[in-house]
Amino acid sequence: MADTGPSLHVLMVLDGTYPPLQGGGTELQVRTLAKALRRRGHRVTVFAPIVPAAGDRLVTRIDRVPVVRLRFPSIHVLGGLWLMLRFAMFLFSRRGRYDAWHVHSPRRLGAVAAFLGSKFSKPQVVVKVASATEFMTGTLAPNPKLVNRFLYGGLRRAHAWQAISQRIADGITKRGIPQDRIAAVPNAVDTSRFQPLTRELRAGVRFLFIGRLVSPKNLFRLLDAFAIARQRHPDAHLRIVGGGPLDAQLKQHAAGLGLGDSVEFTGHRSDVEALLADADVGVLPSTVEGLSNTLLECMASGLPMIASRISGSEDLVRTGVNGWLFEPLDVEGLARCLEEAAALSPQQRHELGEEARNMIERYASLDSVLNRMLGLYRGRPAIVPAPEAAVTGGV
Repeated sequence: MADTGPSLHVLMVLDGTYPPLQGGGTELQVRTLAKALRRRGHRVTVFAPIVPAAGDRLVTRIDRVPVVRLRFPSIHVLGGLWLMLRFAMFLFSRRGRYDAWHVHSPRRLGAVAAFLGSKFSKPQVVVKVASATEFMTGTLAPNPKLVNRFLYGGLRRAHAWQAISQRIADGITKRGIPQDRIAAVPNAVDTSRFQPLTRELRAGVRFLFIGRLVSPKNLFRLLDAFAIARQRHPDAHLRIVGGGPLDAQLKQHAAGLGLGDSVEFTGHRSDVEALLADADVGVLPSTVEGLSNTLLECMASGLPMIASRISGSEDLVRTGVNGWLFEPLDVEGLARCLEEAAALSPQQRHELGEEARNMIERYASLDSVLNRMLGLYRGRPAIVPAPEAAVTGGV
């Protein structure tokens, strides 16, 4: 059911590059939500620090949404403190302008917003936890550094917390945040843009990975597992889409495994829909995520998913129903998943893909997520049920 309350003015707060450049899952989510909120008649402003990649203009418009940026000196420690002070002044001077401050990471800007927001009658302050790494070295770590303990004191004052996976929601609870302030609200995917497609019938299965070529994506193990699977399925093909610092090393590793033309490295691509249409099975072997946008886009497009059992993926992927789960560092387990997917008929893969799409429509469609976020912006109780039979683990 659509939200029918009065129009809101929402401030989206980022501590990274906006607009997103060649990736940036959190930034892409902000852009998706901002456009959708505007279509429903709400006002949105985006706040972001100035970084070289985004230019040096203090105020711009992206998708007709105002983007306000602040300069800060690139000096260790001092630069961060200066940015926090400037951001506090920005919020204080506009304390009655916004109905909600949606902060997209639980770090220094989130601490400033949560502390100041607790002093005013409005806005509602919502802090998003977008990655499980926050529980390892960030403000939510079990034994945080002194500065992170200080920031956490401010963050605890937030009115609501958005956890994009059930594992993250459990982790926030373990850090002492009351459950009635935590909402397991996932990232959103535009199901009108990503739709099931009619795929070409062919002999060999085509696997697809889309993402940054960085260590947490676990791509060396993916290549090792694919080399094993290809012994039984020599006509299988793996396409790796994205750029990053490991590009040359991964190509060298693939060559050393004798994979030849069966693995394709495309570099960064913007034609995501065409890539999804030319694939049969999506693969996400990461060792850490929050909830991957690629996972959502693949499943919304009707691709069954092979994914590691980590935050986000374990909420949505069901082995034998809409894909396959494996333990993150288990090369042989990943190889078995690849072999099982390759052994299916196109019709069987299509049926799993339909179930993948159904899961996304129930849990992570843009309209569904937007309704839940608007509830948080309006101060409604935060608890939201997770997907049925979700498998969760410790943080």
